[in-house]
Amino acid sequence: WFQKADKNKDGRMNFKEVQRLLKMMNVDMNEDHALRLFQAADKSESGTLEGEEFVLFYKALTQREEVLSLFQDFSEDGKKLTLLELVDFLQQEQLEDEGTEELAMELIDKYEPSETARARHALSADGFLMYLCSPEGSIFNPHHQVLWQDMSQPLCHYFISSSHNTYLIEDQIRGQSSIEGYIRALKRGCRCLEVDCWDGPNGEPMVYHGHTFTSKIPFREVVSTLGKYAFKTSDYPVILSLENHCSIEQQEVLAQQLKDILGEQLLTTTTDGRVPTQLPSPEVGTEHGHTGHRCPAWKWGEEVALLSRGKATPSQRRPAPLEQLRTLRTLCPPVHRGGTQHGPALQKDKESLAQALSDCVVYCKSVSFRGFQEARSHSRPSEISSLAEAKARKLIRDAGNEFVRHNAWQLTRIYPSGMRTDSSNYSPQEMWNVGCQIVALNFQTAGTEMDLCDGLFSQNGRCGYVLKPPFMRDEETVFNPSDPSSWEGPGPITLTIQVISGQQLPKVANSKDGAIIDPLVRVEIHGVPADQARQETKYIENNGFNPRWDETLQFQLHVPELALVRFVVEDYDKTSRNDFVGQFTLAFANIKPGYRHIHLLSKDGTSIPPSSLFVHI
Repeated sequence: WFQKADKNKDGRMNFKEVQRLLKMMNVDMNEDHALRLFQAADKSESGTLEGEEFVLFYKALTQREEVLSLFQDFSEDGKKLTLLELVDFLQQEQLEDEGTEELAMELIDKYEPSETARARHALSADGFLMYLCSPEGSIFNPHHQVLWQDMSQPLCHYFISSSHNTYLIEDQIRGQSSIEGYIRALKRGCRCLEVDCWDGPNGEPMVYHGHTFTSKIPFREVVSTLGKYAFKTSDYPVILSLENHCSIEQQEVLAQQLKDILGEQLLTTTTDGRVPTQLPSPEVGTEHGHTGHRCPAWKWGEEVALLSRGKATPSQRRPAPLEQLRTLRTLCPPVHRGGTQHGPALQKDKESLAQALSDCVVYCKSVSFRGFQEARSHSRPSEISSLAEAKARKLIRDAGNEFVRHNAWQLTRIYPSGMRTDSSNYSPQEMWNVGCQIVALNFQTAGTEMDLCDGLFSQNGRCGYVLKPPFMRDEETVFNPSDPSSWEGPGPITLTIQVISGQQLPKVANSKDGAIIDPLVRVEIHGVPADQARQETKYIENNGFNPRWDETLQFQLHVPELALVRFVVEDYDKTSRNDFVGQFTLAFANIKPGYRHIHLLSKDGTSIPPSSLFVHI
């Protein structure tokens, strides 16, 4: 901050430069108050602040009264927290119930800046603030950030992070196709990617959105990119949804390129070498008893291919199943021949599908959906249906419980309406509410829908797989998200959130020079229809630096297992729509109670330190 505001680069800051700094930091402070802080810090009375003087000024500016008063509630002498006082705080306020004395020692060692205090096992006010701003003081339970779920269940028991028309980085009609779309999605933990394949020049298949003006990229480049980036973020299988519009000749090329470029990353046989009767787990190719060096690839029936690899780092793996496997696994999804621009075809004659490409598909053969009864009688667990969002909504409305039961034994893929030419998204929540696993979104379009997607999949080591609640994995379940009488459990949970303060909130993009925001906080619950809710605080005028709300919001959650909580900060505008400032979304199951900081994210999901909210849960 000092370097930014030291306009003439003389290593000192005069009062005019300090005023410029305050504007840059989103601080609207009256001149008298700013001058008082400036003069108090100017120990040398030179009319400028240098080095340590600036540090004093900055500390006075960023003093957190609400944290100091909390510190003093637990500190007998008001200057430090003894080990026992810190333990009291952790048990009474943070509701830490296991190994609190060890945790307290750990926090002092990690966050207390004073060596003297550390030696005495005490925490100063500075150390206390550092702890509250750290990952341990975050609203997100650190134990759930690493891989913490059972990964040995069938694929249909997981929500799977999924992208629609992954190659597009803009709209669906004239947008650019780019391998960057695949790189970005994979870096975000996406595990189901879409590839639309068409005949290209010189016998080289191309990837683009057919019958539109989108640009084209060679299939070869897409596959090379997958080989390189598939397992940078997650070690768990990647599902390729291949929408195949190629001639028999170029289908042969598709198959050859998949095999040549991906090699043993591509799953080409079932895990036991037999005809698939049920889906493997995400640990496919790394399971107990699999001793062959070569990991199998997945065939996704006629539409999907699967990439998988069995390398997991010690910090993020469950011990047993992944222990001895180091090979890259690929799941091959079904290859759809022809079909609509978004979904799998009704299959054409067998002659229209090259055998070599068909052989790349092991699990999840793509089949048309003809109703839940028909699927139960004639379909296999290893098959998959793709539904447009409107069709899925109708099924949710008419047969919610049947949909949940269906998704307990078979995979369902949902894709956006063809009318969404601007690459907008539908709400994934209503699809997750009935247990749909592959809910494909346009990853390139920022907004609430992608916030929910990032929020759900930010847990479990960001591996792209999240285990569904037990009542959604039972084929005889009575659960229906729209029918409260079908919900089992102790009754609603009350979530109480005291929104205390904000810290260094960013300016609104493209705002006028010198404009200061009027922030408000909205808390949204996304879950079953009865749990959907939103409440907001009043707005604070002209203070993006350290606004204080001290307002309490309360929610009733009937199905907390499916609830996501989204915190949004907006700049209030009485004449037009409020402007977005920042947000953070997480599953209710990952929330830590107590006094917590929420580290805000920008519109596209990237972090914007040091912007945060301070709340009590």
